[in-house]
Amino acid sequence: MKVLMLDDHPLILSALRQMLEAQQPGIEVAAAETPEQAKALLAAAGAQPFDLLLLDLKLGDEVDGFDVLAELRQAHPELPVAIVSATERLADVVRAVDMGAMGFVPKRSSMDELSEALSMVLAGGVFIPPALLELIARMQGRGDLGDTTITAARAQLAAADAAEAARRAAGHTAVAAVAATATTTAGPAAAAVAPATPTTALAALAASGLVPRRPDGLDALGLTPRQTEVLALLLKGLPNKLIARELNLSVETVKDHVAAVLRALEVNSRTQAVLAVSRIIQRATPAG
Repeated sequence: MKVLMLDDHPLILSALRQMLEAQQPGIEVAAAETPEQAKALLAAAGAQPFDLLLLDLKLGDEVDGFDVLAELRQAHPELPVAIVSATERLADVVRAVDMGAMGFVPKRSSMDELSEALSMVLAGGVFIPPALLELIARMQGRGDLGDTTITAARAQLAAADAAEAARRAAGHTAVAAVAATATTTAGPAAAAVAPATPTTALAALAASGLVPRRPDGLDALGLTPRQTEVLALLLKGLPNKLIARELNLSVETVKDHVAAVLRALEVNSRTQAVLAVSRIIQRATPAG
């Protein structure tokens, strides 16, 4: 296993290298502090290409991490990329996935979460922290993703939840008063029915299309072997033309398979597919 890390902070590179080497004995880790160094290492890899690129989106004031991601994805479409970044913007997470990143790991993550994420990505899975998935789903449901940061989103949703709880409490009080009156005048049979259970975070995710409304595990999707192969390549960010070339299929056939995969996941885009699969894998993976 060969991993290339691109980050302009030497201390971060050193810490990630130590973690990877502790997790995967025998792993080869190369580090680059600039896009030029990364390109040189990729070009020099030759017949032994890298298996994974860990990319920071913040590479200095004069470098746009998304431009680097786009350039590397175009030059090396077969190379899986995971973002390890300090960016706070939720839109950056969605944009990175939309551009082909297999996962997103905030640098503010705990060491345990970072270790879990890297293990999953190295095993070929996709990883986005569950808390981020829920924030993205709920903010998209509100139509308020925009430039919202993680911290701001949490504050906004906490305020919205508090307001909803207060509204629901007031509703319960009103219903109880009506029920008491009805019971007094018409007997117990006329008691009011309790309000419906409030929407949970998981239900919000399902409603937004980020999580399939199906049992845990990819097996429950009922994909054919060919559709499973297409999904695996889709998760790596490969466009339809490269998926067609990889599987020796026509582009039109690949489009049909991609459409079938999206229907099975109950999502509308590749980005949502990656987010949905990330959630499925995390829910199906035993804790600890």
